[in-house]
Amino acid sequence: MIKYNLLCDEEHEFEGWFRSSADFEAQADEGFLECPACGSADVRKAIMAPAIARSKEATSGKNLSQVRDSMVEAAERARDYVESNFDYVGDKFPEEARQIHYGEKESRGIYGEATGKEVKELVKEGVEIAPMPAVEKTDKAGPPVEKADKKKLN
Repeated sequence: MIKYNLLCDEEHEFEGWFRSSADFEAQADEGFLECPACGSADVRKAIMAPAIARSKEATSGKNLSQVRDSMVEAAERARDYVESNFDYVGDKFPEEARQIHYGEKESRGIYGEATGKEVKELVKEGVEIAPMPAVEKTDKAGPPVEKADKKKLN
């Protein structure tokens, strides 16, 4: 895996992990990358500096809270994007993913439900899948809406 510092056209800086440089390029060309701060799809690699150890004090408190909030917002954006642009196939996910992988069905973005065993089998077969970020949805009244028992994947 390769970690890149990324920058959007609004100059928001964030990190992304990719299997390879080609994977980054492919995702950027397809518009799959999105700034977690503003949602811009105009994302490029930023200049990277070597990691320098910091004191415990410099990495605690408010900075960690800001990082957590940014990560939660990015997870919500990722889930919303998938739910808005991919087809939900429910518990038929493993079957649909295999059919797409083996060319039996037209390639398209899907998400659905799978057991841990089914996920392991798909990965072992080389079917590219990724877990959906788990985020609590809230309704306008405030308290969290009940989460589904099974993990949704795309």
